[in-house]
Amino acid sequence: MKSITDYLFETNAVRVSDPEKPFWYASGTLGPFYVNTHFLIESEEKANELLALIEKSASGDRTKFLSTILEFVKKQYETSESYKMVIDLIVEKAKELDFDIISGGERRDYFFSLMPAYILGKPHLSIFKDGETYFSRNVEEDAVKVGEGDLSGKVSLHIADLITEASSYTNAWIPSIRGVGAEIKDTIAVIDRLQGGEANLAKEGVNMYTFAKIELPLFDEGVNKGILTSAQRDMVAHFMENPIDYMKAFLTAHPDFIDEQIALGGKPKQRAEMAISRGYVPGRS
Repeated sequence: MKSITDYLFETNAVRVSDPEKPFWYASGTLGPFYVNTHFLIESEEKANELLALIEKSASGDRTKFLSTILEFVKKQYETSESYKMVIDLIVEKAKELDFDIISGGERRDYFFSLMPAYILGKPHLSIFKDGETYFSRNVEEDAVKVGEGDLSGKVSLHIADLITEASSYTNAWIPSIRGVGAEIKDTIAVIDRLQGGEANLAKEGVNMYTFAKIELPLFDEGVNKGILTSAQRDMVAHFMENPIDYMKAFLTAHPDFIDEQIALGGKPKQRAEMAISRGYVPGRS
């Protein structure tokens, strides 16, 4: 039986680079892995299909938002082993908690908050980036826009794709939930990036539950399962110990890399020039 680790790597929800070809990050740094939790829906292609549907539905009639995307996630639950596994994990954990409604925030939270609400027969609170909130007593029916105090006395369980520093929670999700009068005591996320999110949520009185952590044992398990090579694991270990030292060591060992990236043009060129300007490239300024 496959574990969440198998599916994280199989769907590229956690994707590790070739040691000779690290990924560019938006900050102009190099790194050995990406985390795209929503790929657990089945694949990057299916994830992008759902993201496009979410964006289209969010920009239209929001009373029909959830019912529009429900058929998509129901089909994935029925046909995708990775998606069914993670939704079932969420549902089983949710059954241990005390709450009245499930909430999710635009966009990727909806991948993981809608199906548990459907399976458990719970109402769903949809929180949009512009601050609007819509309440669905039944996710198969139209939602209603809610405002200050409309859900007084209710307790929300927020379900998310991953937690990094929990800034989305503290800046948007928690204020929105409290703004409509509800409480939030617990949250479930698929992945913990281990960047302070749990502590920040604890300050807000929110307990966090996750199923995978972005730490070295996850990558060790990948090696043990034959998914990753030892070289990939060691690359990740170096990066986790000191990201900038990892990058400088790679560039020192590959002196032509930056010029090759600049020659490619586009985003590789932009990232390489950013790395130079920020002093990340040995001997270049």
